[in-house]
Amino acid sequence: MVSGLAIAFAGLSAQGAGAQTIPPAPADDDAGVFVDDAQPLGSNAIIVTAQRREQNLQDVPVAISALNEDYLRERNVTSIDQIGSVAPNVLIQRGASNSSVAQISIRGATTINPSLTWEPTAGIYLDGVYLGKAQGGFFDVADIERIEVLRGPQGTLYGRNTLSGAINIVTAKPTGDFGGEFRATYGNYDYKQFRGSVDFPEIADLVAVKLSGQIGKRDGIYEVGQNPFPEVVTAFNSSVDAVEDLDSQSFMLQARIQPSGGLTLDYAFDYSELDQRPAYTQAYSFYEGNIFDPGSPLYQFGGAFFPYDKYVSSEYRKTALINTNVYEDSRVFGHSLTAALDLGDIGELKSITAYRSVKFEDLLDLDGSPLPLAQSSRDSDYHAFSQEVQLAGNLSVFNYIVGAYYSKDKASTFNPQAFFGAPQSFDSRYRGRTTSYAAFGQVDVELTDRLTLTGGLRYTEETKTIARYYRNFADPSDSFAYNIDDIPGEFDNPELFDPTRVRTSPDADFNNLTPTAIIAYEPMDNVNVYAKYAKGFKSGGFNGESGSVDELATPYLPEKLTSYEIGVKTELLDGRLRLNMAAFQNDTTNLQLSVFTGQGAVSSIVQNAGKARVRGFELEATGNFVDWLTVSGSFAYLDPEYQEFIENGENVADNRAFSSAPEFTASASVDWRVFELGSGARLNIATDVNYTDEYFIFPFALEGTSPGGQNAFNTLAPARTVVDLRAILSRIPVGENDLSVTAFARNLFDIHKELTFIDFGASFGGITTANWIAPRTYGLTVGVQF
Repeated sequence: MVSGLAIAFAGLSAQGAGAQTIPPAPADDDAGVFVDDAQPLGSNAIIVTAQRREQNLQDVPVAISALNEDYLRERNVTSIDQIGSVAPNVLIQRGASNSSVAQISIRGATTINPSLTWEPTAGIYLDGVYLGKAQGGFFDVADIERIEVLRGPQGTLYGRNTLSGAINIVTAKPTGDFGGEFRATYGNYDYKQFRGSVDFPEIADLVAVKLSGQIGKRDGIYEVGQNPFPEVVTAFNSSVDAVEDLDSQSFMLQARIQPSGGLTLDYAFDYSELDQRPAYTQAYSFYEGNIFDPGSPLYQFGGAFFPYDKYVSSEYRKTALINTNVYEDSRVFGHSLTAALDLGDIGELKSITAYRSVKFEDLLDLDGSPLPLAQSSRDSDYHAFSQEVQLAGNLSVFNYIVGAYYSKDKASTFNPQAFFGAPQSFDSRYRGRTTSYAAFGQVDVELTDRLTLTGGLRYTEETKTIARYYRNFADPSDSFAYNIDDIPGEFDNPELFDPTRVRTSPDADFNNLTPTAIIAYEPMDNVNVYAKYAKGFKSGGFNGESGSVDELATPYLPEKLTSYEIGVKTELLDGRLRLNMAAFQNDTTNLQLSVFTGQGAVSSIVQNAGKARVRGFELEATGNFVDWLTVSGSFAYLDPEYQEFIENGENVADNRAFSSAPEFTASASVDWRVFELGSGARLNIATDVNYTDEYFIFPFALEGTSPGGQNAFNTLAPARTVVDLRAILSRIPVGENDLSVTAFARNLFDIHKELTFIDFGASFGGITTANWIAPRTYGLTVGVQF
């Protein structure tokens, strides 16, 4: 049930929090006292680019939440994983056992599997450039101007893999005026962060350059303990002292060139590096009556050699017990060049050229014990090139955008695995390539001053290739190679494997047409009502992790979603209350599900299971009734339902859980300006409360068990309410500069709740592991603007 505090602010919006965290300034800045009359929220319009052009948030007939620079700076946000569930019906969290893997659920649509051959349901964009994979999806950007969270399919303007929505990260561009900011933070667990940005003076009235970056370090949250049962001779100790530490650095170089003739060139190079010990995976439970249950006769086949039951606990543990020297390294970088040419009355011609690269490596102790039961490592590479051309403008009553898009990417993963004490059980490797073309257009027609019709269409074609090498050391007859001649690389070396089967198959080709239709009506000033119809799709492809050659040879189809949405955006009470609401229904066909079985190389089965219907409601609001207080928050309701779930030829829709779809979510932010001095210095106290209802992790059986032996309630993440608190003393004059001091606490009440799980299934003794939300962290940040 929603906590009392969450209910109290259920009518308030995180979108508003992002836009209005710092209340408007007093009418007389020199007075040093408060005025009782708040400025209208409309005087601080939120400008977004959700429809690929600048618009006031309240004028965009799309469900969107925007977090502005003040909100992000106050909370020291440098990565999207730090915004959590701030937007309604949006869940952003790390993947199981990893800290840099992005798992994003919007309106109940999510991708659990982080494999590089598996596509996400939500698109992430950095300054208009698509970032295509979950691995390396969390990375730092030191100087973010705005984050926009678009809910619902964005297939027309954004294309493939935006079936559930899109997240736009917009960086602050060079200004050509000298200035900048430096911030230093120290916190518990010996957390240290240094973050800054410098705008350099314009060169020859032509080139503006900006450099930003951050360095962050933290000791491990969990100390690694020694084996508490020395009589267990099959247990080993890890040489790692602690896990879930942090060692990150990132920087961005931006240059804006503005030659004559209305041409603007924006170049950016960004680099982000994480070298850390991964999140602690705790031994959580095992199946009764299986090999790790001491009360079962089967115990002699598992527990006698590997007594996993001794290390299991469903209570939160502060000390990690592992036997592997775990690590997680991620390096993400990219180049982008955006050229915009002003064509006068015709509009603006824009080109976005980009190259992205992700290098990801990890070594994981999957079982969360000192026993050598399950160990996995990945060495992954991802490279992508994209080119987009847009023409956008205004002709009389028409606002239009047309464009074309091309992308080509390649991904590879080497994934050796070891189980039950074997030095190596499986050699799993896969590579994939995707080539995609698209053409799109959207037009707004202003029929009257108050009535606008929008129509859009996008056509996409893509081709996918897969290569696979799978070796089962215990059963050579289970090994195979697939398309190894099509993609060069380590597969060229015959000494790497001795497959008993080698197969080839053609590429998979897909195409899709995604329309959008919107009618927006303004019955009165500051009230915008809209109805929206849109389609989106998640790309089809091959399951690169498959341990079945027959499954690998059969590509799964694109998942398609049709969305119906109505909404209203308002500014009431002389502009002091912003209230936005949306209701929707999403109908999904060819539903793609990655079902973890724990069999073979601990892989997943990917299948087009059937159909689903998801209905929901979202409410966001911001109130600024007096100058010194801003209250904002959100409330969301989600009702997901499978209409068809085909498993082994049987429709089990009534007996399968919907993953990552909490029924209720709510958030609230309160910003109270405690005092303001004549010098301009002010003290603000800001509180954020986020509530997330319980939700299932996997689409397992609700009653009985799935074919792998799993039951959904075994991996049910409990409801949680997390409170963050900050006290900000800002605008302290130091010479000609402004100084700020912020004291902060995240997870103020230090709640310990399970965040995600892995259920290995009956074939692995029913081992289940858990990851927990981060414990309380606190510290102090000192910043100076110059």
